[in-house]
Amino acid sequence: MQCITVDLRDRKQLYEQLIDNIRQLILSGEIKPGEKLPSVRNLAKDLGINPNTIQKAYNELERQGVILTLPGRGSVVLTETDELRKNQLKKIEEMLNGIAREAEMTGITKEEFLQAADNAWKMGHAAEKEAKE
Repeated sequence: MQCITVDLRDRKQLYEQLIDNIRQLILSGEIKPGEKLPSVRNLAKDLGINPNTIQKAYNELERQGVILTLPGRGSVVLTETDELRKNQLKKIEEMLNGIAREAEMTGITKEEFLQAADNAWKMGHAAEKEAKE
């Protein structure tokens, strides 16, 4: 399993980083449905952060139906990647709707908007490729 990570310099809350990171690992296939996640205690020790932060992230993932925590047995991934991908796409569409409205209000054309989206896509792929190297 790829390592679950957080960036202590990131402005985003640690538990939100954990949620995003675990979701990404599931979407990428690094963590598969039925696979057990690290225990709260072990992950807190590995990351050097408070176990309550890990627990908060796990609780939110459980609330979202991504994982299931079984007392004494740990947390396992429930979500199939198709369902998670569908939810992620919905979230992205909502963000894009807001950005599109803002672009339209400032006079940006559809073509300019699509070109900006294409550039962002290319930059995202380049950054991901660089991070893997």
